[in-house]
Amino acid sequence: MIKKIKAFIAVAALSGTVGANVQAAEVTVKKGDTLWELSQLHNTSVENIEKWNQLSTDLIHPGDVLTIATEKQYTVQQDDTLWDVALKYQVSVNQIKEWNNLNTDLIHPGLNLIIYDELNDNVKNADSATQVQNNNNDQSKNIPVEPSSTLGEKTSENENTTVNKANNNNESSNSEVEGTKELTVKATAYTASCEGCSGITATGVDLNANPNAKVIAVDPSVIPLGSKVYVEGYGVATAADTGGAIKGNRIDVFIPSEQDAINWGKKQVKVKILND
Repeated sequence: MIKKIKAFIAVAALSGTVGANVQAAEVTVKKGDTLWELSQLHNTSVENIEKWNQLSTDLIHPGDVLTIATEKQYTVQQDDTLWDVALKYQVSVNQIKEWNNLNTDLIHPGLNLIIYDELNDNVKNADSATQVQNNNNDQSKNIPVEPSSTLGEKTSENENTTVNKANNNNESSNSEVEGTKELTVKATAYTASCEGCSGITATGVDLNANPNAKVIAVDPSVIPLGSKVYVEGYGVATAADTGGAIKGNRIDVFIPSEQDAINWGKKQVKVKILND
């Protein structure tokens, strides 16, 4: 059994409060300027300025153009996770932890988080690349404010469950797939790698050993476990997993890449049950 990674929540779903918007500024260094003075002026740290501008030293020269973002505050609300906040501002969980000196993913309602969300694309992309490189050792997954659901709470006796691999046939259009039942559901995404996770689904599928498996987590009372389904925008998959947060017309689609799972976000899609 493994702990369920809480589904990636869409930006609009966050209910927290944020301070006034502050955009990143491009600052031209003048004679006599230092990184420390600029950090104080813009309410940030020398380390942040160095990171945003990929500086290996605190030595700057007149005429240098630096990207500097002024901080804003986000107040954590009930059921928020670091992953929710990171998704909202398109930053990484590691960045939020670093900015706020957090050594755990656990956050609580009322906690004020420092966020820098108006950095230019080059800076964000550099940070994202660093995050992806460190994903194998990354513990910054969706740990909810309060204990949430579990993935694979009960392992099926049938541990040889066959799942569909990603292929061109899975990407056939919705109109080409006939099913016994069609539903409209809210679809979020999850990955299999997190601290303490084995990557085994409720029906015994090893997602770490089968990263190309097309698997979704479902509410078995709506979509029976073991069903073959067609998910709009995802393809043909197997209902091979469950989760405490997956209730009613809601599913989680398994995506091996953390960044791709973030990009999936939260969607309303059509699901056709091909068999029960």
